[in-house]
Amino acid sequence: MYLGTLLQCGMTKFGKYKIDLKGMQQSVVRLEYELDNQFFMDIDAPEVGRGRGNVSLEVKKQSAGNAFELNFDIEGTVVVQCDRCLDDMEQAIAISDKLMVKLGTEYSEEGDWVIIPEEEGEINVAWFIYEFIVLAIPLKHVHAPGKCNKAMAGKLNEHLRVSADDEDIAGVEMEEDEDLESTSQISDPRWNELKKILDNN
Repeated sequence: MYLGTLLQCGMTKFGKYKIDLKGMQQSVVRLEYELDNQFFMDIDAPEVGRGRGNVSLEVKKQSAGNAFELNFDIEGTVVVQCDRCLDDMEQAIAISDKLMVKLGTEYSEEGDWVIIPEEEGEINVAWFIYEFIVLAIPLKHVHAPGKCNKAMAGKLNEHLRVSADDEDIAGVEMEEDEDLESTSQISDPRWNELKKILDNN
């Protein structure tokens, strides 16, 4: 993954995200980045195509001199696809994460450490910022109640109707905060049969 990172971020468009670790004169350096839609377009990865945010980065040189701790704080919003209606939606993100970097002989990853060649002594953090953002997106992301595409919600309701005896929900807008799996279970005829057995006892 890290070699891919180098290829992605070695372009001049990500020049401002390059940090000269070997040349650091201070033990702590603080950097600020502002992310916009262009950042995500330049990354050109499938998970997130648009978004805005602010990145605060603190780079600490360890006492050994060849090791560094990079602490990231990222806040903003990204545009992702709603799991329920498939329309775009804004997802808020708030991230605190860190990256451990050492100077070595060649590019590699060893456990939690990223190794960069000492002769170069530089790291580009653009791809790492993107990865932190992607990992912070919840596995399930849906619109706030009432914000889903109503036409798509109607189609989903119709799909959930499993028999003519069930309540006709095709023309009723599904509650946006209702979990689809739970709705499917409630409409399942097997639950109705189980309920009859319980009622007879």
